[in-house]
Amino acid sequence: MAWKNQGGGPWGSGPKGPWGSGPQSSGPTPPDLEDLLRRGQDKLQSLLPGGNFSVMGVIIAVLAAAAIWGLSGFFRVQPDELGVVLRFGKYVRTVQPGLNYHLPYPIETVLLPKALRVSSMSIGMRVSEGRTGTTIRDVPEESLMLTGDENIVDVDFTVLWRIKPDGVGNFLFNIQNPEGTVKAVAESAMREVIGRSEIQPILTGARTATETAVQELMQKTLDEYGSGVLVQQVQLQKVDPPTQVIDAFRDVQAARADQERLQNEARTYANRVIPDARGRSAQILQGAEGYKEQTVAEAKGQTARFLSVYEEYKKAPDVTRQRIYLETMERIFGNADKLVYDPGSGAGQGVLPYLPLGELSRGQRSQQPQQQQPSGQPGGSSR
Repeated sequence: MAWKNQGGGPWGSGPKGPWGSGPQSSGPTPPDLEDLLRRGQDKLQSLLPGGNFSVMGVIIAVLAAAAIWGLSGFFRVQPDELGVVLRFGKYVRTVQPGLNYHLPYPIETVLLPKALRVSSMSIGMRVSEGRTGTTIRDVPEESLMLTGDENIVDVDFTVLWRIKPDGVGNFLFNIQNPEGTVKAVAESAMREVIGRSEIQPILTGARTATETAVQELMQKTLDEYGSGVLVQQVQLQKVDPPTQVIDAFRDVQAARADQERLQNEARTYANRVIPDARGRSAQILQGAEGYKEQTVAEAKGQTARFLSVYEEYKKAPDVTRQRIYLETMERIFGNADKLVYDPGSGAGQGVLPYLPLGELSRGQRSQQPQQQQPSGQPGGSSR
C-alpha cells in the first residue's frame, strides 16, 4: 500500500521537537525523515511503469534480480581446460570440462587455465610461420653451451609440458610467470647436463640419454618450486658444433666413421679366424693326448712283457735264453731274402737258394703261384 502523510509527526501527532518530544525549538531545523521518505517515494514512482509503486512490485523486482544473480554462476569449461573455483579469493575446488556452477560473484569466481593442453616451447631457436613457409631463426645466446671437455656445442631443443591435473592450484598461485619459469628451468637443466658430458657422445650416440637426463632434472626442479607443471618430453632438434668450426668437425666425424668401419671389419675377420684356430688347436691337443695315452700304454705293455719274460728267465735261464734267441732270429729273418751256404760244394757252388716251400704251398692253394728269384743268382732256377 502507498505511504500517506498524516500531517504533523510520523505517528499523526502535532509537531514535535528534533528528537520527537516536546515542542519544536526555535533553533536550526533538522532533516525531516518523513520528507526524505516522501521524496524517495516520488522518485521511485517516477521510475516504475504507470507511476504505481507497491510492495509486490518490490518483491518481484528483488526476485528477478536474485534469479539473474543466481543464474550468473553457471559457466562452461572447454575440453582443454580445467575450472578452478575461488571463494572470496581462496582456492576451493577444481572442476572438469563441461557445464558447471559456482556461487555467483562476488562470493565465488572461476579461473579457466588450459590445463589439459600440451604446450610446446622451443629453446635456442624461434619458429615463425610466414607466407613463404616455416622460418627457423637461431638464438645463439640460448643455444651455445660449454661441454665438460671445454668444447662449445650449439644445442636447439623443444620442451613439451602441461599442467598436472592435481596441480592446477599450484600452477596458478605458486609461480608468477609459468612459461618464463619453464623456459628458464629448461635452459638451466640443459646447460648442466651438457656441462657434465663430453662433446663426442653428445654429437653421436648419447642423444636419448641427454634428453632423459634433462627431463628428469627439469621435473625435479619444477617440483621443488611447487609449480604444478609436468614435463612430458624433451626433444633435441639440433646438436652441432658452432658454425665457424663445423667443417672441421665433419672431417673428424668422417675419420671416426672410417675408424669404426675398419674396426668392425677387423672384428669380423677375428670372429671368423679365431674359432677355426681354436678348433685346430683342440684337434692337435686331442691327437697329442691320444698319442700320449697310446705310447704310455705300449710302454707299460712292453714293461709288463719284459718283466714276465724276466720272471721266466729267472726260473729257467738256458731255455729262456734259447727261446729268446730263436724268436729274435725269426723276427729278423722273417721278411729277408735267404741264401743257404753249403761249404761242402765245389768252388762257386756253395751258395744255394732258399726254397720257401710253405709259401709255395699256400700259393698253389689260392691259385696264385709265386716264384722267387735268389738275389745273388738272377735267372737261376730254384731247387
